[in-house]
Amino acid sequence: MSVTIADERIAGPHGPLRVRTYTPDPPAGPGLVWAHGGGFVAGDLDMPEGHGVARDLAAHGVTVVSVDYHRSPVPEGWDHELRHEEDGRYPVAHDEVVAAFAWAVASGRAAGPWSLGGASAGANLATGAALRLVHTGGPVPAHLVLAYPTLHAVQTPASPELRALLDARPADDVFTAELILEMYENYVGGPVGDADVYAIPGTASAEELSGLPPVLMINDEVDGLRPSGEEFARALAAAGVRVDVSIEPGQAHGHLNRPGPAATASIDRIAATLLSASHPTTKESA
Repeated sequence: MSVTIADERIAGPHGPLRVRTYTPDPPAGPGLVWAHGGGFVAGDLDMPEGHGVARDLAAHGVTVVSVDYHRSPVPEGWDHELRHEEDGRYPVAHDEVVAAFAWAVASGRAAGPWSLGGASAGANLATGAALRLVHTGGPVPAHLVLAYPTLHAVQTPASPELRALLDARPADDVFTAELILEMYENYVGGPVGDADVYAIPGTASAEELSGLPPVLMINDEVDGLRPSGEEFARALAAAGVRVDVSIEPGQAHGHLNRPGPAATASIDRIAATLLSASHPTTKESA
């Protein structure tokens, strides 16, 4: 299936917002607004987690809008190569994902329903945006797609099984409790205790979660952020939200950034979920 790719600028809540659209020919299926990851400070539309995922989903028949949200300033002591002049601290990037979803729905570019998703910090932004849309009566996504999400500033400790996997692969054991907290304090611009559920969705109550659409979550097996995804999946289920959670075996955090069999399997699964929701199977009467 051929795919048309175009960079566009839309009216954003904090100035012009760049999006990249991926339109299959013909655009007869569902749509997905997608947010890449990068710890709220890094990442871009060109990374495999952005461009590769969007392109491959579009090749399956899903119209994709990839959002170039503003990133937060880089904390002192972090990789100097990441430094940039943007300030996408909460609520800037959050507002932009909400606005991109509303724009996509109104654009008429997809024949089927629109879903919302993201990877890592982008999954946080997608979840916060979905909560905001549910609570304010905005257009509600048909699905929420979360790849190895971070949803808690303070998450539950790793299980003994996960701890053993991380100890055996120290190069992949990067998400310490201190680093995660620093990442969120940088994103919200202050103490995390002052942040709302749209910035840190893992703090949402069952009542606040109850209106969310069905969630597809894919975690990485050897990932210090896996406890956040798994804890959130349990909270979703307790709130009555339909959640499909799985693990990519053997994968460290960010497997969608590493083109290969695991990334392909996840993209195929996301596409199948969105396409099946767009064209549900019905049983004929006997």
